[in-house]
Amino acid sequence: MSRPVPSVRPIAVTADDRLLDDLIRLAAASGVSLDVAPDAGMARRAWASAPLVILGADLVGDLARASPPRRHDVLVVGHAVDQRSLWEGAVEVGAEQVLQLPEAEQALVHRIADAVEGAGREAITVCVLGGRGGAGASTLAAALAVTAARQGRGSLLVDGDPLGGGIELVLGGEDCVGMRWPELVATEGRVSAGALRSALPRVEELVVLSWDRGDLLTIPRAAMRAVLGAAGRGGDLVVVDLPRHVDEATEEALALCTTALLVVPAEVRAVAAASRVRSAVTAIASDLRVVVRGPSPAGLDGRVVSAALELPLAGELDPEPRLDVMLERGEAPARRGKGPLATLCLDLLGQLGVVAARESGTAA
Repeated sequence: MSRPVPSVRPIAVTADDRLLDDLIRLAAASGVSLDVAPDAGMARRAWASAPLVILGADLVGDLARASPPRRHDVLVVGHAVDQRSLWEGAVEVGAEQVLQLPEAEQALVHRIADAVEGAGREAITVCVLGGRGGAGASTLAAALAVTAARQGRGSLLVDGDPLGGGIELVLGGEDCVGMRWPELVATEGRVSAGALRSALPRVEELVVLSWDRGDLLTIPRAAMRAVLGAAGRGGDLVVVDLPRHVDEATEEALALCTTALLVVPAEVRAVAAASRVRSAVTAIASDLRVVVRGPSPAGLDGRVVSAALELPLAGELDPEPRLDVMLERGEAPARRGKGPLATLCLDLLGQLGVVAARESGTAA
């Protein structure tokens, strides 16, 4: 017996025209179309294959009598959900929630979008900051994203530093077509992950959100939240290049990130400057680690810098031959997959779980 072909669309199970109109409207707000089953028999046939079942309160009893197999992602939805029989039927069909409209409209919009975009797959989000000016944070951020893309991971690089000159220049992608921050600063609420990735420039396999050459110098908190929320759905890695000063957008990114990396040259003054950045970041980020960049004029190594800053050591970066020349030519850092920078990035991605330990060279 052949298995049902999985549907990419949620199914609305209802014969209530008013409820169906509302469900179609809410699905459209999520950028999604619905399949419709007006009776229990049709619902039973599509029950296992739909990514989300939205069961109208009017057909709960019929479905309960049809005894469909247990599955996840079943919601009961109606305009009046206070009947005892409705709740008993919802338990029988294995519904995880009973939602009443219009109060639960926003929650339902999110669930519909999640069902299509893959709510279970959340990207690792890494914020990268410099301990002092010129520490190399933007280079490391770009190299991490490039390395993940080279490993076949869905990677998105976000330039969160309005004064950094545009991280697309580090990648040689300034001529790539797509939206930049000035076109997204008014964004609020939920954004489609697919729509965001389609709208942004691509540098080879890497999706990038950078700046244009205009006068805009701030990112509203709501815009950063919306962008990172969409970027994190359905991908593998989001890397955010952040400034050292903690404005509201930086604060939002740090609060949402999985891990923050503080890049610190192995110099006494750099460590002193980084201690101030560390104090600001540790108040927000749940996981802050230090990456130490050599060489050290005074012989400082990563363990010494890590101990001075009281931060776990994520890695040490040896000097990269001709890196400045490659960046000036617009060659993306770590693009060739060779050298100290590429090696460090693979190790960091292994630590973060973006690639397996055997891919990164990290001991299991």
